[in-house]
Amino acid sequence: MGDCEGKRRELLGRLYTGEDLALATELMDELLVKWGPRGRRNACPLTEKDCMLIAYGDSIQEEGRPPLAVLDEFIEKNCGDEITNVHLLPVFPYTSDDGFSVSDYLAVSPDLGSWDEVETLGKKRGIMMDAVINHTSKSHAWFKKCCAGEFPYTRYYIECDPREDYSRVTRPRALPLLTPFETSRGKKWYWTTFSEDQVDLNYGCPYLLKDVLEVLLTYAARGARFIRLDAIGFAWKRPGTTCMHLAETHALIRLMRLILTEIFPGTCILTETNVPHKENISYFGRGDEAHMVYQFPLPPLVLHTMLTGDTGRLSAWARGLSDSPLPEGTAFFNFLASHDGIGVRPVEGILTESELQALLDAVSDRGGRISYKQNADGSKSPYELNINYLDAVSAPGEPEETRAARFLASQAIMLSLQGMPGIYYHSLLGSGNWQEGAESTGISRRINREKLSRRTLEEELHREGTLRNRIFMGYLRLLRARGGCGAFAPHVPQEILDYGSPVFALRRCPKGGGHAVLALINVTGKPVRLAVPVQGKDVLGGGAAVRMDRLKPYQTAWLEQPGGR
Repeated sequence: MGDCEGKRRELLGRLYTGEDLALATELMDELLVKWGPRGRRNACPLTEKDCMLIAYGDSIQEEGRPPLAVLDEFIEKNCGDEITNVHLLPVFPYTSDDGFSVSDYLAVSPDLGSWDEVETLGKKRGIMMDAVINHTSKSHAWFKKCCAGEFPYTRYYIECDPREDYSRVTRPRALPLLTPFETSRGKKWYWTTFSEDQVDLNYGCPYLLKDVLEVLLTYAARGARFIRLDAIGFAWKRPGTTCMHLAETHALIRLMRLILTEIFPGTCILTETNVPHKENISYFGRGDEAHMVYQFPLPPLVLHTMLTGDTGRLSAWARGLSDSPLPEGTAFFNFLASHDGIGVRPVEGILTESELQALLDAVSDRGGRISYKQNADGSKSPYELNINYLDAVSAPGEPEETRAARFLASQAIMLSLQGMPGIYYHSLLGSGNWQEGAESTGISRRINREKLSRRTLEEELHREGTLRNRIFMGYLRLLRARGGCGAFAPHVPQEILDYGSPVFALRRCPKGGGHAVLALINVTGKPVRLAVPVQGKDVLGGGAAVRMDRLKPYQTAWLEQPGGR
């Protein structure tokens, strides 16, 4: 028995017993014979040039043209080599939740284009496909067959008894956990973690597991270099538990990675688990689960830093990351904004209650909204902040030049840290709150999901002095400089330094020698004098040798220095 086969059987044994184990083993063997080893392009390790643009397939629109083709052309024309990878938020037919209630995993929505456009984009840049595999839309063919009483689909979803006690189950939204549906067998209650239109899948069914693996393999075959496992922490359900982060969930992810690696070597898995840090990094496993996990504390901590002008909390947290070295071959996925809001659960135990309340108040003052989760005792607590990140860090009425400088300083923090940066399209493009979208739909997350006209957007981006122009050109400058400095490669270690509370400071130094980089970011609107002058080659200034004794308001300095210094 080969090493991969032995690991596969071991993992299946952690998920199933008896007849289900025998069935799962048989189905996995069939799957591997069907697919066979296909090989994989783009199997190279991540480098300092790698970043990820996060966008919907129709984020940028042009009348009469497939939005996916428009997005591809926009990036090619305006961003060039600075954007190396693109996370396509769900491009599949769906019925709700802006794409996260999928009705067909294997089709591209005709409103966006086709697989041809996806594959064309993937020939130029790495593509990350969204695997929304905790649940399907109630309109998915699998659920329709389940309700019609067809085997094995009656096992694809989690039928429940509403009289049982579900009080321990982790609830991300203040909505009912169970939803009744009319079926050929009468009224049945099914598990619906996120909404009545998003019915949770039952990974206790080997047939379901095989079909989901077929989905993941199809994405890789279509050119996906990265696969994002959405809400994967909820995947396995066991009565009497929180149904979060269960051992079976971790075994499931290891199995997915193992099979993807066998057939498409080099495919990277990113897990999305918006939870406190210790639980989040558990998805690295021993280097055999996720290749990357989201750095969820980062968005609220950087926001706190920019609002207070004090790097203390951020620096202490970042310094603590070194206490748990990452398994070899893994990396953090650093981000500040996304299609979702700014989660606040990840800063539990990092920010005080008063500091968290200050964030809530600032977001409300800046036109944002607060979303809540339901606790086991029936109470509610803040879950995420729904606001555009530019508006979150900017004080109302500030000059546009100041707004741009403050915002770019926040992004420079993210770009400096160990890991791979993820950049939401509205951050790159200098967008603000879309109040109309949130108000007209009642969906708070829509405040940061506006679709943009390509023509209007490009006019604003290239009109010198506009807010979009300042941010877009400034962002590309940061990415260009970062991509030319090897010390910013995702796996290069970092050391957090103390240059006083107004300055976020760190040093990235390759283990095997080579040049290091000193990063200094002034998070305040006032000049800061450095206690000890620093020197090196100015990465943002074309590599000229400089000696610095002060930082301008919101200035970022990246200085290349000899390694080991």
